[in-house]
Amino acid sequence: MSTEPLYLAIDQGTHASRAVVLDRSGAVLASGACSIGLARPQPDWAEQDGDEVVASIFAAAGDALSSLGARRRDIAAAGLASQRSSCICWDRDSGKPLSPLFSWQDRRAHKWLRQFEPRGEEVHRKTGLFLSAHYGASKLRWALDHLPGVRAALAAGTLCWGPQASFLTFRLLDECPLRADPQCAARTQLWNLHTRDWDPELLALFGLPQGFLPQSTPTCHRYGTLRVGDSAIPLTAVNGDQSAAVFAFGWPDDESAYVNIGTSAFVQRALTRDPGYVPRQLTGIILDDGETTVYTVEGNVNGAGTALEWLRRDLGIEGLDALLPQWLAAAGEPPLFLNGIAGLGGPFWQAEFASRFVGAGETWQKAVAVVESIAFLLQANIDEMSKYVPPAARIRVSGGVSQIDGLCRRLAALSGLPVHRREDPEATARGIGYLAAGRPSSWAPAGAEQAFLPDEDVQMRARYRRWRALMAQATGF
Repeated sequence: MSTEPLYLAIDQGTHASRAVVLDRSGAVLASGACSIGLARPQPDWAEQDGDEVVASIFAAAGDALSSLGARRRDIAAAGLASQRSSCICWDRDSGKPLSPLFSWQDRRAHKWLRQFEPRGEEVHRKTGLFLSAHYGASKLRWALDHLPGVRAALAAGTLCWGPQASFLTFRLLDECPLRADPQCAARTQLWNLHTRDWDPELLALFGLPQGFLPQSTPTCHRYGTLRVGDSAIPLTAVNGDQSAAVFAFGWPDDESAYVNIGTSAFVQRALTRDPGYVPRQLTGIILDDGETTVYTVEGNVNGAGTALEWLRRDLGIEGLDALLPQWLAAAGEPPLFLNGIAGLGGPFWQAEFASRFVGAGETWQKAVAVVESIAFLLQANIDEMSKYVPPAARIRVSGGVSQIDGLCRRLAALSGLPVHRREDPEATARGIGYLAAGRPSSWAPAGAEQAFLPDEDVQMRARYRRWRALMAQATGF
């Protein structure tokens, strides 16, 4: 029997929990998955069930390990990648959720949050984040104001609240630890990047009592013991899903811009130096192992996969995925789409923005315009980022929406950079597996890579300039 160590990577995403078993070179040996629900009971609300998410992880991990047979005993460590900005309240004694799991998509408190806009720059300098209802602080305050169970636990001293990852480790591990890694902690908008701990002034600003958040802990740390069937596995790494994906193929390349395009989209540059204050981008820590820190400068696009779903629903396009390739390859001048689906992220930062087409077009041309708007928003973030970080030599894309060739070609033409796409649906799991395994030098790039080379698409670059002028007129930036 082989004694080569194996690693269990858990990727807890918006629509499913996945568990992947990897060897020391990053090859996938087994996997399991379990779908989870997402409720939208009111506009701007997005909720999940904490107990369901926990059960889905055990189910996915159980399926992955059962397919290994006796080799499950070779699993040496596990890692957990979590939805970054999702948060929850729970009871310290019972572990029972006291609130819904507030999805990162939830914006229910955005109107309440407006009162803090005069303090927005202060919040940004401390947390690396723009003031936003997508992050945890306003959701936790909403729970305190509206949920009697949360107030009762506060009075009894049994309240726990914080990032989803902290709830999951509490519920998944034998030791029931109360810990928070830097990336997920920061997405509460209560964690100070400079002190690397919870900020009393931010808690006071949002009216949240101290003493109920998890202990700040490095990304790579012995969190506790995950028990799946007859296997007891040390959990040695916890990170956010998007930040874990940067490590999918080993140590990140500082000359690459990492772009993940799924429900939303993110542009990240990994740096081994503190980038300092970047006025219209996000900054954070994607790795802290107690000795080494990897920082990130990040721009985000809310309307990526969500914009395509809006397109399917509002324009009634059946079979959009099959139709897009021929539409994106067709000649013609599409209209422009000002894409504020789910609110404008970087570098514009407007919680409420009316999406609209500028110019006439048939249904297929409007579909092209929506896809182009994703490329335009990504490029706007790349343009802004280039003011503060060294220029990138290439773009590396991942995520389900990155499988649209026409989107990758447009991003290459706009940026003037080659766009490299590895066909790997397990980028997040592979990344957290790499960290859990202790960053082995044997970790090899996996999957075929396709490169989209930039071409001289003069018309599309002209459309981008017109789109950028319209966005400046509409947003003031």
